[in-house]
Amino acid sequence: MNADTTGPHAGPHAVVVGGGITGLAAALRLLAAGARVTLLEADGRFGGKLLAGEIAGAPVDLGAESLLARRPEAVALAERVGLGDRLRSPATTTASVWSRGRLVPMPKGHVMGVPGTADAVAGLLSEEALRRIERDPELPPTELGDDTAIGAYVAARMGHEVVDRLVEPLLGGVYAGDAYRISMKAAVPALFEAARRHPSLTAAVRAVQASGAAVPADVAGAATGLGGAAFAGLDGGIGTLPGAVADAVRAAGGTLLTGTPATALLRSGATGWRVVTRERTLDADAVVLATPAPVAAGLLGGHAPEAAALLGGIDYASMALVTLAFRRAELPELSGSGFLVPPVDGHTIKASTFSSQKWGWVGEAAPELFVLRTSVGRHGEEAQFHRDDEDLIAASLKDLGAATGLAARPVATTVTRWTGGLPQYPVGHLDRVARARAALAGLPGLRLAGAAYDGVGIPACVASAHRAADAVADEIIATSETGHPGAGHSS
Repeated sequence: MNADTTGPHAGPHAVVVGGGITGLAAALRLLAAGARVTLLEADGRFGGKLLAGEIAGAPVDLGAESLLARRPEAVALAERVGLGDRLRSPATTTASVWSRGRLVPMPKGHVMGVPGTADAVAGLLSEEALRRIERDPELPPTELGDDTAIGAYVAARMGHEVVDRLVEPLLGGVYAGDAYRISMKAAVPALFEAARRHPSLTAAVRAVQASGAAVPADVAGAATGLGGAAFAGLDGGIGTLPGAVADAVRAAGGTLLTGTPATALLRSGATGWRVVTRERTLDADAVVLATPAPVAAGLLGGHAPEAAALLGGIDYASMALVTLAFRRAELPELSGSGFLVPPVDGHTIKASTFSSQKWGWVGEAAPELFVLRTSVGRHGEEAQFHRDDEDLIAASLKDLGAATGLAARPVATTVTRWTGGLPQYPVGHLDRVARARAALAGLPGLRLAGAAYDGVGIPACVASAHRAADAVADEIIATSETGHPGAGHSS
């Protein structure tokens, strides 16, 4: 076990379970509020799905590679920990869709692939599909209810081709899920609300566009490496952010423990908690669970069985990233930042990002090389995820060759697997999360935070961390000011 401890500090004690970007952001926020903080991470490193690496001398991200800059939380966190001067916009924002055997420029004038006019997606969809979109204003309004699957709703009004060739590949970049199951209310809330107010779907799309609302289409770009200047990366990789936040937590007096999974969560008195690990027990005034939902469910089973059952029912998708480095001189001309792949065409990869063209620091570090990556795996495609490394590399090269004409052999390869990496947001997900949190309301000083609850993008995770930290800080700081001693010791 790797422990980083500091001297004693006054104030109530909070334990954060989980050392991904959510847990790290929560720890930093709690320290700023005046709490003492101990963070427990089961893995040997911090950062969760943010991981910086290297291939053939070029710095690359082996997990999430960009953040949505239209939301302030992640940018502010990067600035807070001294990385503001390393924030960079993509060098290119032109992306394509590999559809029916050809690369087609990514259409504009859509919200998460849902077009505001037929003209917006001309060139990608068939004439029959375009005529179907044009008929949308003639259809009677569709009752949305409390929630609906975005794929089913869009297909009913515009046809399956819109979903299969645009909505599905965009959503796949966010959730690695199935558009016909994903909650419209959770995944595209701005469009869901607009569809309630407008008689047609095309009118709702144009209303969202006119409002300038940030929608998860932005998150799709961040997740796949495709998108516009609404995104930002960090020179050296987004994966460098967790280390900088961890350093800031240490500097503020926080204690960080890696290789230390929480094995049990016990009540201590009327309001306190006892967090058990393999080697120690920590007494705490408050606990933030910033773990995947199944881990939180396991810790909560003895205290809140209803919440545990709800959290245990949150499903996850696994995916693999195949990073490849080629000699630039051996490649055909590759334009733009990469391309998305509709699963309906039956290919292995679901996207490819041309990292050397998208991020200036990759090309600068290795100018003779061209680095790109592909992503493989969706919810329900476990067989794809479990193929061995060489098989995934070969399948990626086959698809890249078919899409772009690439025939060169890579000089270096890396396969990174994210088992259970992406929580699924099916119809009713927001209600499930609300009921789980309501079931925890009677347990003081305990909050949930993370990608499973409030959105999967980095800014959403930081915002979730801040809400959880602020809530428990309000409870324990107020309690300590009225005379309750902070527990805060370990045995």
